[in-house]
Amino acid sequence: MPDYQPIGVFDSGYGGLTVLKSIVHQLPQYDYVYLGDNARTPYGTRSFDTVYQYTLECVQHLFAMGCRLVILACNTASAKALRNIQQLDLPRIAPDRRVLGVIRPTTEVVGNYSKSGHIGILATRGTVTSESYVVEIDKFFPGLHVYQEACPMWVPLVENGEHGAPGADYFVRQHLDRLLAKSPEIDTLLLACTHYPLLLPKIRQFAPEGIALLSQGEIVADSLKNYLHRHPEIDEQCSRGRTLRFFTTDSPDDFERQAGLFWDTPVRAERLKL
Repeated sequence: MPDYQPIGVFDSGYGGLTVLKSIVHQLPQYDYVYLGDNARTPYGTRSFDTVYQYTLECVQHLFAMGCRLVILACNTASAKALRNIQQLDLPRIAPDRRVLGVIRPTTEVVGNYSKSGHIGILATRGTVTSESYVVEIDKFFPGLHVYQEACPMWVPLVENGEHGAPGADYFVRQHLDRLLAKSPEIDTLLLACTHYPLLLPKIRQFAPEGIALLSQGEIVADSLKNYLHRHPEIDEQCSRGRTLRFFTTDSPDDFERQAGLFWDTPVRAERLKL
């Protein structure tokens, strides 16, 4: 299928489906391929080198499927792998292709939502440790005060279908309390993991009234739309067949079952052997 050049969306697991959902809603005309590296998730606790190697391998598989543009819909991969892939690998293996992440689009706008100039970041341990949000936000909003909190239990809660259960209350309240204790002026919370939108009802339940809660899906979709408008040479290479294909490095049956938490309609998944 030489004319099949979908936009690739990659995540270490299922959370990237929340980003893909927003992208498809805004840009339904394109073909899309989603790849979840479910066999090797979670990425949040792994080293920089491991995340980089895993991410690059999956990006190369998406390139082999015809993708000219790949979105890393994973904060950990964006924090630990994106820069190396863009600066070291693409010039060598695919100079005509592009890989984008979710951190830069988010940090370009996050400061616009805060009136107090104090924001909180809820993320995986890997994303927090990387300091990527702190560094990138400072480029666009140098006066913004940024506070971070790692929430290692939140992804397992979501992927085990416990995000709406009473047992999730303790872990959501615990990390919100820890983060908000760092500054009474925090008025904006960024959910810097693509799994976390599924915890929004719980977060709203325990977050103080008036605090803005930001998910990344719509932000990334807006940024991609703008990027394609600014780069017609990339836009023209993306095929427009309105198709969706889903791949997983683990069990397709498990993926299809879990994807129901993130996607409105049933999905059919294919196995990608690494």
